[in-house]
Amino acid sequence: MKFSTLGLHASLEQAIEACGYSEMTPVQELSMVKARRGKDLLVHAQTGTGKTAAFGLPVLQQMLDTPKETISSSPRALILTPTRELAEQLAEAIGGYAQFTALTVTALYGGVKMAGQMSKLKQGIDVLIATPGRLLEHMALNNVTLANAEFVVLDEADRMLDMGFIADVSKIMQHTAKKRQTLLYSATSSPAVNELCHKILNNHTEIRVSRANAAADTVNHVMYPVEESRKIDLFKALLKEQNWFQVLVFTSTKEQADKLMAALKQSKIEAAVCHGDKSQGSRRRALADFKSAKLQVLISTEVAARGLDIQGLDFVVNYNLPYLPEDYVHRIGRTGRAGNSGNAISFVSREEERTISRIETLIGSSIKRVVKKGFEVSNRQSLLKSISKSGRPSKTNKVSKTDITGDKVKAKKRNTSKRK
Repeated sequence: MKFSTLGLHASLEQAIEACGYSEMTPVQELSMVKARRGKDLLVHAQTGTGKTAAFGLPVLQQMLDTPKETISSSPRALILTPTRELAEQLAEAIGGYAQFTALTVTALYGGVKMAGQMSKLKQGIDVLIATPGRLLEHMALNNVTLANAEFVVLDEADRMLDMGFIADVSKIMQHTAKKRQTLLYSATSSPAVNELCHKILNNHTEIRVSRANAAADTVNHVMYPVEESRKIDLFKALLKEQNWFQVLVFTSTKEQADKLMAALKQSKIEAAVCHGDKSQGSRRRALADFKSAKLQVLISTEVAARGLDIQGLDFVVNYNLPYLPEDYVHRIGRTGRAGNSGNAISFVSREEERTISRIETLIGSSIKRVVKKGFEVSNRQSLLKSISKSGRPSKTNKVSKTDITGDKVKAKKRNTSKRK
């Protein structure tokens, strides 16, 4: 279905053409008409499916249908999002859709001075994109009022709840217009999301674009069993042998990210790191360099698992598996987007074996095991027996490399986990 069939405002059609859009994605086909009619929606859709346009264009269309004067510090539309990176990207995307209109778009997020944001608010704003914490700061200083916010979008709602924003979101919603349209978008389904829906949505329609908590069908999943201490060596070996370029790597901690960064730098591999200790400017530059192919590797902690919109990203590497299986779906949502193929590669130590099982259950499919020669891991059950008998691994109980890479040993691991 083409965008031209929607009968959008001429300025929006001009922007859609400038953005290079033609055919609608499934989430856009299923939700845009309902959203344009003012219906409250709960939409389950993964990142990279085109949901920014799915909510952005209908909101802009309704604002153009009923034009109102832009008021200082009082937006008509509010879009809440969990991270600074996503707020910036939403502002860029929606600003692009509104580029041929008189509507103004501004983003509020932490990590930068409030003065510049306050100045933009006072000049007047139609569409406000914000992270919950920074928005509440401006509200406390009376820099912004939400009394006229007749359109409210919660993007990545599940992530906001995971990050502990439920109280902030609830407080913000109380200050918006009583008569409003609310659109809630979530990549995963959970009791917390459902509870929030019942609190803030009115007679809503639920739309599921894909199976609950599903990974995109365009992603190829592979895992490498490897000792934790050898993950850096394995990563460098795969980079060289398979000629990977523009690889997004997720670590569980800032320390792991910095350690990997140091190792890559020593090997003269162009890389950058994004985590909470880095300034907003540093993270923005790293992302820009990565997008422009100046960097081969971008290393990130969970802070960037949502909101990174990188065209043509082929590889996402889970250097460490996330604590929550749902976060695996969030992370790998950076690749295999908009119908393109992608690869999700996970390095799995013995300690992470149970986590990979939970991930497989969540995504509803098994993940291909690839044993890299020279990086084989010892048989876990034999090691435990050895330790229990002598207090340390015995030389006689070592497992041969041929056993480790064989199918029989893999079957033993699965059977052992079942007995547990």
